[in-house]
Amino acid sequence: MDIKRQPHPIKQEPTRSISYRLPEHIIEELEIESQQKEISQNVLVKQILEKYIVWDRFAKKMGMIPVPKEILKILGEKMDGATINEIIREMTPVIKDWIIFKKGGYDLKKSIESMEEYMRASSMTSDHRVEGDVHHFVIQHNLGIRWSLFTELLLKQIFHEFLPNLVMKSRTTANTVVASIALGSDFNEHSR
Repeated sequence: MDIKRQPHPIKQEPTRSISYRLPEHIIEELEIESQQKEISQNVLVKQILEKYIVWDRFAKKMGMIPVPKEILKILGEKMDGATINEIIREMTPVIKDWIIFKKGGYDLKKSIESMEEYMRASSMTSDHRVEGDVHHFVIQHNLGIRWSLFTELLLKQIFHEFLPNLVMKSRTTANTVVASIALGSDFNEHSR
């Protein structure tokens, strides 16, 4: 069976040129950053603005705050199974409200897309691979085994809500979760 990565569609949207006046120190920092990333300044500024449009403008309204990764690691070490289940139970309606606020509705596709956006904004590595009818969602968080268990159980909760008759299988390590579920070969969270 051939495993393929689920592509994120590149929308060929109309563009237009505009000009902004920016302080020199900002322009200098953008120049340095684009050189270090080996991308054009235009691509860098587009990435910055897209992250704002997709995530940052909603984060404060949804009560999101940045937390250092080391603090999350320490907190994760203190979580036991009962605590993880309680957090998921408390978080589920919050996540639902967050997705409705951000996406204007709540379904499996919007949930997966929102989770992907959250992971990108949080600098977590994720990938979506398709093998026949089975979709593999790979999440690498590098926060330890307790966060892997948390992520696994949260994904099971989300999939169970929309697809109660399907079973999600998972492979979990201290830093990575691979959640696999048969969603069909034509499922794509970015198509509507």
